[in-house]
Amino acid sequence: MRITLTTSAWIEHEPTWIPGPEADALLEALRHELAWEQREVVLFGRRVLQPRLIAWAGDLGYRYSGQTLEPRAFTPAVERLLWRVRERTGVPFNHVLVNRYRDGGDSMGFHADDEPELGEDPVVATFSLGAPRRFVLKPRRRHGGERHTLDLGRGSLIVMGGTCQRDYSHGVPRQPRLLGERMSLTFRKILTAAGAIGAGPAGSVAR
Repeated sequence: MRITLTTSAWIEHEPTWIPGPEADALLEALRHELAWEQREVVLFGRRVLQPRLIAWAGDLGYRYSGQTLEPRAFTPAVERLLWRVRERTGVPFNHVLVNRYRDGGDSMGFHADDEPELGEDPVVATFSLGAPRRFVLKPRRRHGGERHTLDLGRGSLIVMGGTCQRDYSHGVPRQPRLLGERMSLTFRKILTAAGAIGAGPAGSVAR
């Protein structure tokens, strides 16, 4: 399902892109395959822990929100999913950031994926596993469009494109009564300084 946000910004949402049983098996695999971290960030002058765990994979480093993620090898489950998302979207993604929300107390603040490494108006895809969580998009400018809320369940895929990152910010708010765990895998195409596409898994050229 495609949702038009503005004349130039859009999202696509597939609630059951991967069936439930397969999604559950992926969740279990990622729990054990990935090296999970909880990093510190500076918030209002104080160092605090991010309200979630993170892991990642990619042949190029990536900076966001004051964090630097060094290159890290793709695990088998992440690499298989990477190729499926590439095939679905037609975008040669070369980096995956995984956020692990342990329960409804974990969250993601509003932000846009507009780092220089991603180029102008990048396409960004997010695949969800585990408990459903609320995903909110809100305009970055006054009178710039409507606010949208989606419930992203296990096996769902959302693709943000056009000027979505320029016009909208997105986040995952706290839901304190929610007990279930959720993982989200966000796929990005990171560009080199020269604007070339980075290498794919195992050093192969993106295909």
